[in-house]
Amino acid sequence: MSCSSGCSTDKTSDGGKPAGCGSSGSCATDSCNKLTVFDWLSDMQLPQGDKPFDVLEIRFKNSRKEFYKNQTNQNFQVGDVVAVEATSGHDIGVVSLAGELVRIQMKKKEINYDSAEVRKVYRKARPADIDKWREAQALEVETMYKARTLAITHGLAMKISDVEYQGDKSKAIFYYTADARVDFRELIKSMASQFGVRVEMKQIGARQEASRLGGIGSCGRELCCSTWLTDFRTVNTSAARYQQLSLNPLKLAGQCGKLKCCLNYELDSYLDAVKDFPQTDNLKLTTKQGRAFHQKTDIFKRQMWFSYEGNAQTFVQLTVDRVKQIVEWNKQGIHPEELVEEVKIKAPVQPMKHPDFENAVGKDNISRFDKKKQQGGNQQRNNPNRRRNNNSPQNQKRRDAK
Repeated sequence: MSCSSGCSTDKTSDGGKPAGCGSSGSCATDSCNKLTVFDWLSDMQLPQGDKPFDVLEIRFKNSRKEFYKNQTNQNFQVGDVVAVEATSGHDIGVVSLAGELVRIQMKKKEINYDSAEVRKVYRKARPADIDKWREAQALEVETMYKARTLAITHGLAMKISDVEYQGDKSKAIFYYTADARVDFRELIKSMASQFGVRVEMKQIGARQEASRLGGIGSCGRELCCSTWLTDFRTVNTSAARYQQLSLNPLKLAGQCGKLKCCLNYELDSYLDAVKDFPQTDNLKLTTKQGRAFHQKTDIFKRQMWFSYEGNAQTFVQLTVDRVKQIVEWNKQGIHPEELVEEVKIKAPVQPMKHPDFENAVGKDNISRFDKKKQQGGNQQRNNPNRRRNNNSPQNQKRRDAK
């Protein structure tokens, strides 16, 4: 994983600073490297009179890290390129951790302070040391291809996956994978004569190979083994069964060809949840309609599906409590009518009707009488039959009397 400044300590500029690093190699988090460690003790001050821990954690190519003593009490910071002691000659690495957290890391990895594995730091790398180191890094890819050709020529069933040169170009470590024991004595002689360096062969597993090469997983993120995962635990197919996953090798296998390490991440949570479920091995429920066998389980919803013998295509959904109840009844010789609990249907209760009250006062209007009079007067004026009514017999008698 890389930081926002885009630094890369594998390629350094003049002066030992990472090329392209916005913090000039002093980001103090080392987040641009594989298997980084956040120093959460960097801001804490030591008690008065205590001296800082004089051991540094030095990172080399990919995830290889070793511990070195700072016997000269030089001021080294995280990200400094330093020259360290090697078996013969010297090597170049980058300071990945310093301070009290190194003591905790050594205790975690069970490395004694006085052990022979803990060598010493010479100094900060000089420009000449860094130039030679970069020349050695430039030869690694070509050397790996030539080494693979030599292995094929000797008829060896092995795969050389990576090459790492020592900082002074006097030694090269060849990492290989093989399914069986390989006799590579003649191969070492051919490599030493062709490359002009001392050759060391290291066998690694498929998971270690994936961690060194890196890549993107099916989840879309960088591989866990190449970013933060340090221990490779055994992954079994039982982890997939407990999590109700389909046993599809294409989906369960990672880039290394082995089962994905992430299958173990949530396994403990599933194991705790499954404790409350009945054992599904040969689990059959007996009812008066027949025997039913288990089909599948949803752990988080606490649901189980069963099918009757002879009708496997029809799934019946049951809760865990219902399954436990039927199991106890079967042990007592009791067989329920159906798998699903009978639900008694009650007659629907008619809701009580409330009387509708009318607000008579609200309907009254002060001008209601005026409107009626006005409407009546208009009707008489606008009535076309008004003149016809004047010629009625009653009106004629009145006119004659006058």
